[in-house]
Amino acid sequence: MPPLAHMQVSPPTARLPSTAVQYAVFFLLFPGFFFYHTLIGLGIFGAFLGGYFSVVSLAALLPLMMLHCRRLLCERVGQDATELGLAAFLAYVLLVAGVNWLAGADPTTVRSHLLFVVDSINMFILFRRLDFSAAWVRTAALLALGGMSAIVFYYSVDGSFYLGALGLAKDPKSVATYQGFSRSYLVTYLVVVTRMRSCALRIALYALVAPALYVNTARTELVAMLCTIPLIELYFARYKVAVAVLFSAGLLAVKGTLNGMVAFLPDNRTLELLDLSQSSSAVLRHQLSVQAWQTIIHHPLLGAYASYEPGSYAHNLLSAWVDLGLFGFLCLLYIVLRPPLHMLASGYFNKPPQLGFVLPFCLSSVTVLMLATSHPFPDMLIGATLGAYARYQAHRRTRSDRAYDLGAPAQRHPYFYKTMPQHSESRV
Repeated sequence: MPPLAHMQVSPPTARLPSTAVQYAVFFLLFPGFFFYHTLIGLGIFGAFLGGYFSVVSLAALLPLMMLHCRRLLCERVGQDATELGLAAFLAYVLLVAGVNWLAGADPTTVRSHLLFVVDSINMFILFRRLDFSAAWVRTAALLALGGMSAIVFYYSVDGSFYLGALGLAKDPKSVATYQGFSRSYLVTYLVVVTRMRSCALRIALYALVAPALYVNTARTELVAMLCTIPLIELYFARYKVAVAVLFSAGLLAVKGTLNGMVAFLPDNRTLELLDLSQSSSAVLRHQLSVQAWQTIIHHPLLGAYASYEPGSYAHNLLSAWVDLGLFGFLCLLYIVLRPPLHMLASGYFNKPPQLGFVLPFCLSSVTVLMLATSHPFPDMLIGATLGAYARYQAHRRTRSDRAYDLGAPAQRHPYFYKTMPQHSESRV
């Protein structure tokens, strides 16, 4: 029986309303965003909530913060290093943005950074507090993912999904781009796949999600999703070396037959991944990176906040150096690299595997990949990563992890561990 202090950490009467609100916010922000813009794209109604995500995120900020602070008081424990690190970084972003706004910086850039702070706080709280292993949550997320996939395939035109091209929207400019749709899709996928113990179900999910992201023309998200496959399967594999060899052989086989496979794929911008020199987007991003390096060379310590045209930021971590200076850049490197490196060193090869490890590790790996290749530093996945990592750290401290699955137990497969921990998850 757990110690009495652990049993009294968070009373059920205090926990139920807070978790209901937090689950509602998660589903509104991710599947809700996708379905809202689908209805706009189909002309069912106009954009009465604007871009939707910012409106919902701003509305949710105060309730989430109040509930989070209430839980901290109930737990009677201090904030951990992960939360303090994120808080310090966001405070620095606010300081830099505020000073430069007073100095006359472009308000568009300032506004985007303020929204980044709001989104990061919300994402941290959601992924720090929510238990995505709950059966109804996994089922709801899986149904939402199936609905989003059906929409992508049904409304795709010539192998590409873009609702604005259908001509049905009352205001086509208000329809989200592929980045917005793919963000909602990828986050929902991660929540679902990282709580699946059945190898067969995971493979079926990969077979559904990869084509959907391909049709959505979300190149970065597709690559990120494909990278999660070996991360997840190697983690659960009993014989990691053998599975790594199988993955390597599979990659070689795909490379050898790639030209033949391409002939059967819909022709869209995703195929530009095979030759980035022919991609106008990749060329533009390279030019913006060169521009960022020039700014850094001339302003190595403090950077040059909003020294670019609105939207013409470097699509990688250099954007942090340009806007926040060397100190902000190093702080960002620390908070985004610490989770995956620490988890890789201390948890990835542990036996037996734990489902509670997979979401934070995949989120942190995907976040690093995106920031290194295509996303500027104001990325809400940073908050989600640190929230999931803080939850994992709390579980490690209490030595508990709940193992749930959506299908047959993993031990039925000979390449997977025969046992999975069945301890109840602490309420953190």
